[in-house]
Amino acid sequence: MNASIREQFPILNQEINGHPLVYLDSAATSQKPRAVIDAVKHYYEWENANVHRGVHTLGSRATDAYEGAREKLARFINAKSTEEIIFTRGTTTAINLVASSYARSVCGPGDEIVLTEMEHHSNLIPWQQAAIAVGATLKYIPLQPDGTITLEDVEKTVTPNTKVVAIGYVSNVMGVVHPVKEIAEIAHRNGAVISVDGAQSTPHMKIDVQDLDCDFYALSGHKMCAPTGIGALYGKKALLEQMEPIEFGGEMINDVGLYESNWKDLPWKFEGGTPIIAGAVGLGAAIDFLQDVGMDEIERHESRLAAYAMNRLAELDGFKLYGPAVREVGLITFNLGDVHPHDVATVLDAQGVAIRAGHHCCQPLMRWLKVSSTARASFYLYNTEEDVDRLISALIQTKEYFGDAT
Repeated sequence: MNASIREQFPILNQEINGHPLVYLDSAATSQKPRAVIDAVKHYYEWENANVHRGVHTLGSRATDAYEGAREKLARFINAKSTEEIIFTRGTTTAINLVASSYARSVCGPGDEIVLTEMEHHSNLIPWQQAAIAVGATLKYIPLQPDGTITLEDVEKTVTPNTKVVAIGYVSNVMGVVHPVKEIAEIAHRNGAVISVDGAQSTPHMKIDVQDLDCDFYALSGHKMCAPTGIGALYGKKALLEQMEPIEFGGEMINDVGLYESNWKDLPWKFEGGTPIIAGAVGLGAAIDFLQDVGMDEIERHESRLAAYAMNRLAELDGFKLYGPAVREVGLITFNLGDVHPHDVATVLDAQGVAIRAGHHCCQPLMRWLKVSSTARASFYLYNTEEDVDRLISALIQTKEYFGDAT
């Protein structure tokens, strides 16, 4: 990746605890390029107004910027139309919308919702609550020893009683890339829909929801260079049309009476209240930025970086990797001997290296791994081999600091 890419992220040009910052926590949230920061700043300085309502110039500018971002996102993931793009606060809100509106309306006693044990809590708890509310059954596709799943096990788990298959495209712990297109075919053959958690996939690879044939796809802007607080739900139009809103108020209505009301057409019936306008503007700018770099190039860069990191990490005694030995994405979860992951992260932070430590919002997966927590280094388009070398050097110093504990 060209060094000029890194220079476009101003936050990286600083020292932490006397050391140049190495940011390896992009799976939690990505950093923001100057183009996105400037786009949000420009909106607040020149276009700040509420959308859809006013006929004045600022209102028109704000509406054009907001709806323009929806058009960019629709093209970015290859939705058929902007009607299929619902702006939300992020992946969590998008999944909750599907689980609360769609699943609770189609599922009942005897019906099944199929997941995996590696799902992020945001793609687990909403389905738990939906199942509890309607008396449906949760089923889990078995995990292989390396954290992958097989299509044979998907075939065995998904049945004609299955109404929803909910799965993350990329695991935020194991770095596994699931065969979503093939899983979608199995789901559809059994009369189920598939809901994809795209939080960890959308920033890192080219997404084509029509090719995947997924019914729902949720994403977060803050993991793909956009501001926090903005995300989206893609849904096939026919499914979205049959769903009821779960938030009610201004802007999502068509006509309001004293005793009943009806809703606007898609996508606005799901966007009650003043939307996250500046966030959408930032998301549109982030999409422009990522497309200028090239999603294929980002994917290749991360793959090369992950391979380099895996080779360097293999040099460390006491290094325990979780997930497959070969990585398609730049995400590596590990433990270092008996040193607690929080201690590893603390010592690394003292050397300017930022990683994540904890259960990563995947407590069922931690229990499956028989650990309480892990450390995680995650890479993005602005990371370099030098960042990996700094990580290795810091881990070596951590081993030395804790001595026999490793």
